[in-house]
Amino acid sequence: MTTGTPWPNGARLALSLVVNVEEGSEASIAEGDRGPEPVDELGVVLKKPVRNFGNESNYLYGLKAGAPRVLQLLRDRSMAATFTAAALSLERDPELARAIMRDHHEVCAHGWRWVHQFHMDENAERDFIRKAIDTIERATGARPVGWLSRYLHTEKTRQLLIEEGFFYHMDDYSDDRPFWGSVDDKPILVMPYAVDSNDMKMWTSPAFMPADWLQYAIDTFDWLYREGASSPRMMSLGTHLRIIGRPGRIGYFEKFLDHVAKHDGVWIATRREIAEHWAARYPYPKEP
Repeated sequence: MTTGTPWPNGARLALSLVVNVEEGSEASIAEGDRGPEPVDELGVVLKKPVRNFGNESNYLYGLKAGAPRVLQLLRDRSMAATFTAAALSLERDPELARAIMRDHHEVCAHGWRWVHQFHMDENAERDFIRKAIDTIERATGARPVGWLSRYLHTEKTRQLLIEEGFFYHMDDYSDDRPFWGSVDDKPILVMPYAVDSNDMKMWTSPAFMPADWLQYAIDTFDWLYREGASSPRMMSLGTHLRIIGRPGRIGYFEKFLDHVAKHDGVWIATRREIAEHWAARYPYPKEP
């Protein structure tokens, strides 16, 4: 069923460039959270519930300086990306929301805020998902069809996403190609993501330098491109405005895109485009 290439024009590999937009939605005492955002590039762990102004400004950098660099890099190459956005981030930065849509990128819901939903009960999680849908639609003029949680989610998440009309979700790391999932025979397409090639390692592991990230991304691309000659393959490359958008890192993203451009048979597309193409080629198998 899934031998050979399913991609447009006989492409060997579908490449999904993912840009996470979390800045402005992270945890903060100012937002009424119990503590400040724990994901901190400096590795500072605060034991008291005080505002971490330094880390807040590090996140703000992603919006002020990182976003223009990332958008320009994609614009110069006419490459489409999926911006997995915490809804509140786009509501608070309408200029960024307009720029993303102007350049014909996709916005995938990354929660209402960039907070964990695994502790929510069913009603709270449903409200969280609905607020994300409504906020993104107001900010961009388009309803999101995909979902990415902040890593952890609940046993009800997939069911709730189906009930709210989502076409695909990314909360899976089990394959290098899409596949169908379902709840009570109601389907949703799983678009596996990848954490191993994600630029977050440059925040959480200080020894993991941009050159290491680039080499790992290139090695991942080269291997999947090789396998794609005989079997469907999709590569996900996850980045963040506040991480890859730094002047000492953005050039390595550019080098990766230049490496990709040297290869024929690579379909660079949004996750929605990839999902729609896959669903048309391999429809959900209903029982007769």
